[in-house]
Amino acid sequence: MTKKDYCACLRSLLLLTIILPGLPLKAETGSIEPVSIIMETSEKLQTAMKENPPAGDYARASQIVREIIDPHVDFNRVAALVLGKHWKQANDDQKNRFKKEFRELLIRTYAVAFSEYSEWEITYLPVKLDPQDKKAFVRTEIVRPSAPSISVNYRMVRKRNNQWKVYDVVIEGISFITNYRSSFKNDVARTGSLDGVIEKLAARNREI
Repeated sequence: MTKKDYCACLRSLLLLTIILPGLPLKAETGSIEPVSIIMETSEKLQTAMKENPPAGDYARASQIVREIIDPHVDFNRVAALVLGKHWKQANDDQKNRFKKEFRELLIRTYAVAFSEYSEWEITYLPVKLDPQDKKAFVRTEIVRPSAPSISVNYRMVRKRNNQWKVYDVVIEGISFITNYRSSFKNDVARTGSLDGVIEKLAARNREI
């Protein structure tokens, strides 16, 4: 999968991998907390979409995403991993502005994906997790009619309050974090500053 293909998949699949209903699971799989979080989020989003379809209404779609997905994503960790070394070099104001704009970009990307809903299904694969583990890798496959299945996996972290949150999505072996890190690294090099990247993000958010 090329970077261009990945970006296209990200737009159409990043939300769909959470929205779509999962296939029946074995009790031992569904009882694993990280898997349960993905499943419950899926059900809530599917219900919200059916009860009040936001087709074309991105403001409404964004509101749904904020209410349902926000609590389960570690945006602080995502921002730090995406910026890499630039995060360590950024001041508090830059970090806060980047987190705000990048979070908004993700939410708007999810919202746009509502309009691309398709009747696909998710299969949840077995997960190995010990009680002391602080990270989990939730593996799923999107099953499409008359097309190859797509591997979509979630990296999750257990926070100090014992809540599990998503911080990366891996589509067909390509990491969401790695892809955006490469993109922002190039943007910083091209613009010459992190401020330039943040301004570009803000402008993009206004256009979506």
